Amino acid sequence: MAEAARLIRSGGLVAFATETVYGLGADATSPEAVAKIYAAKGRPSFNPLIAHVTGLDAAERQGRFSPDAIRLAQAFWPGPLTLVVPVADSASVCELARAGLPTVALRAPAHPVAQALLAEVGRPVAAPSANRSGRVSPVTADHVLEDLADRIDAVLDAGPTDVGLESTIVACLDGPPVLLRPGGVARGRIEALVGPL
Repeated sequence: MAEAARLIRSGGLVAFATETVYGLGADATSPEAVAKIYAAKGRPSFNPLIAHVTGLDAAERQGRFSPDAIRLAQAFWPGPLTLVVPVADSASVCELARAGLPTVALRAPAHPVAQALLAEVGRPVAAPSANRSGRVSPVTADHVLEDLADRIDAVLDAGPTDVGLESTIVACLDGPPVLLRPGGVARGRIEALVGPL
């Protein structure tokens, strides 16, 4: 864990388990590190990345949370929900990770390995799924290595992931929340809190 955190803090790429799928982690505050994610995945840089944080307190340093966003974070974090919110003046997530947008995508993962890594790194970690773009998202460390072995610095193997499906993404911007991607949190559970999406 300490070595994985050191690699991320020094600009490396480390795949790690979340409760959804394995993520490809890099320092979200470093444009150089984030650029390595786009290159390793073959992902276009106009496609923003999710920044992983330990919880709502850390997230509120990165984004501005509306009452609906706070309600959702309190209900489903840590867990498989990503919230897209306006970027905060105090944000350290770099512009490249946000694809130049005035918003930031944030998630607090529930997996104990992910939480321990985030705490050890001490800053937001950008972590899309640890696979080349267009391929199936990995649910084991072996899947990661099959796809990215020669493109990353390390994998934290924590066995198979629990959910096996990406996080649900909800935008909480101007107006009511909007579902951007279905995933690990069912739409109905979200609508029960904030109304129709």
